[in-house]
Amino acid sequence: MTLYYRPRRSMLYVPGCNTHYLDRARTLHADSVILDLGDPVLVECKEESRDNVVRAVTEGGYGSREVVVRVNDLISQWGQDDIKAIAKTKIDAVLFPNIESKEDVLIALSLLDAAGGSHLPIMVMIESPIAVLNAKEIASVSDRIVCMVMATSDLNSQLHARVTHERSALLTSLSLVILAARAYGHAVVDGITSDFKNMHSFEYACRLGRDMGFDGKSLVHPAQLAYSNDAYRPQASEVTHAREIIVALKAANKMGKGTVVVNDKLVERHHVRAAERLLKLNDMITTLEASHA
Repeated sequence: MTLYYRPRRSMLYVPGCNTHYLDRARTLHADSVILDLGDPVLVECKEESRDNVVRAVTEGGYGSREVVVRVNDLISQWGQDDIKAIAKTKIDAVLFPNIESKEDVLIALSLLDAAGGSHLPIMVMIESPIAVLNAKEIASVSDRIVCMVMATSDLNSQLHARVTHERSALLTSLSLVILAARAYGHAVVDGITSDFKNMHSFEYACRLGRDMGFDGKSLVHPAQLAYSNDAYRPQASEVTHAREIIVALKAANKMGKGTVVVNDKLVERHHVRAAERLLKLNDMITTLEASHA
């Protein structure tokens, strides 16, 4: 939905069990913060984490950052209570984990609506082989799905694959989810890189994800923010080229031509649409970064 279109170059997971991290997230240059009630939180801390997140969201202070809450699995003893607790708070979206089918999406929406959150967009996590294979049906369910978020660490484990610099075991799955997301107009964000001290590998993953078509990357550590933000921001040369494309094709159209050559490359109408999207994204990022200054 264009209503919810926004930069998601960096989506930082922030564990709800740590109030220091919840506070610090208000100062970090993340496009989105995912206040996390899920797997990183110990069982004995689940209810305390929920209270922490509700309190943090109520207090506000996250500025222009997108604020998302990841709830626990719906089949867990905490999932439905999580939804009831956050449905009426001032968040931007709810992230549902372990979504594997159309039915899972419909159940999530039903529970959210019943709790008073019918106004809220949702995000869905794709973290298993069956979820990847069902990505098309998942993406098609509702316009309230604003982003599909890869959980590549989980997926890699379930594939019994090795973690490699080139990410070769994941490429097919990543492409299938990107295809599904784009077919139904949703944003799509790459999964985490858990080795947060290996910046060479992380930067490579960011550039690869960008070139594949992802909107951004989910992160587990603030040190990763600068790399992800830079990789997924349109570069100055791309912005210049986009403006040249728009001007050149408009002039060509006035002369009765449907195509034009710009910088030795043939330009058609679909290139202009892509250029307009890039410029819009660049403007939104500029505004977002100014609000963090």
